[in-house]
Amino acid sequence: MRVLDRQRRLGLHTLGFLFVTLAAYFSAAISMGYMLPRLGSLRAVALISLAVAYLANGIYGYSGARKADSIKASLVYVATQIAIGAALLFLTRSPVMMFAMLPVAGQAVVLLPRRLMFASCAAMLAFLVIPMTIRTGWRPAVVFGVFFLAGIVFVVVITELAVKEQRANREVERLVAELKDANEKLREYADQVEELATVNERNRLAREIHDSVGHYLTVVIVQIEAAMAVLETDREQSLDVLRKAQGLAQRGMAEVRRSVAALRASQTETHSLIHSLNTLIEESHASGLAAKFQLDGIPRNLSPSAEQALYRAAQEALTNVRKHSLARVATVTLSYLAENVSLKIRDDGVGVTELTKGFGLVGIQERVENLGGVVRIVTAANQGFMLEVLLPGREEI
Repeated sequence: MRVLDRQRRLGLHTLGFLFVTLAAYFSAAISMGYMLPRLGSLRAVALISLAVAYLANGIYGYSGARKADSIKASLVYVATQIAIGAALLFLTRSPVMMFAMLPVAGQAVVLLPRRLMFASCAAMLAFLVIPMTIRTGWRPAVVFGVFFLAGIVFVVVITELAVKEQRANREVERLVAELKDANEKLREYADQVEELATVNERNRLAREIHDSVGHYLTVVIVQIEAAMAVLETDREQSLDVLRKAQGLAQRGMAEVRRSVAALRASQTETHSLIHSLNTLIEESHASGLAAKFQLDGIPRNLSPSAEQALYRAAQEALTNVRKHSLARVATVTLSYLAENVSLKIRDDGVGVTELTKGFGLVGIQERVENLGGVVRIVTAANQGFMLEVLLPGREEI
């Protein structure tokens, strides 16, 4: 498209150059009609040759200078046209021939920087006016020089406006092309962000289901087993344990509904973090695990995401204690430090020699790392298990 536009503009320049030059030739021929019979053959051949050369150079030389896109080539073209024009003026001795030079002024605007363009126009005026001054005197030379200068100014101004408009159009085309590219990239980025958000939401929901539903189901199973163990000997205690299991199952069902609805509702949204941790301790007691809660430092408000991460870490850790550790006692310690908040869950169970992280521990680590925190695990055979979560914990205002 740009190539076609450039060729169209070049064709218009060529037509304009031909029209003005041929008009000047015709006017010069009429003005010097009485001299034509007295022209010698050598002078006539030189005049015709220079006229053809001026036309040919104005068409093909200008096109070559545009394609070369070189200041040197452009200067050679303009200087050649000025020299040929001055020779034509000298041979015809017709001031009208000056106007054949006007298209060269417009071409100089297109080809040359401003300083060189002005210098070329000044040289054009000097090369055409000075010989006329020598031949006819300064008065006719000044008169025609003023007319020629006015023509040069007119051509330069009009060409400058046209060139600026072309440059503005090219700049608009370039900006439109860049905007299209930017829109395409933005659309691609939006698709990637949407896909990433979908993946992150799936992972979040998976963690929520594991941390909430898995926790409640584990506790319910433990309590049902405890109820079955005392069913024959203590029916009242068995019914009490089953009622607690029923309550936990109902809470688990509520968690399922919230997870399926993709809501962020959690224990810490309706209760403080300390209250939520105490609730976990009570659930552990109900399932037969002696659990203790310790608070260090002065409690302060944390971000909802930080409180959620700490709560889920304690929930997962206590669930693992009940399922795997064979521990008698578990201790949950929440410490409000100067710049951080620390949560430690310790047990006196069997520990492990080789730690294999399941989905729950991986989910805890993802939550904590997303908040800029760290997870530390310390365990060994017959030495219990300790999970520590350390989060940046300045007060949330």
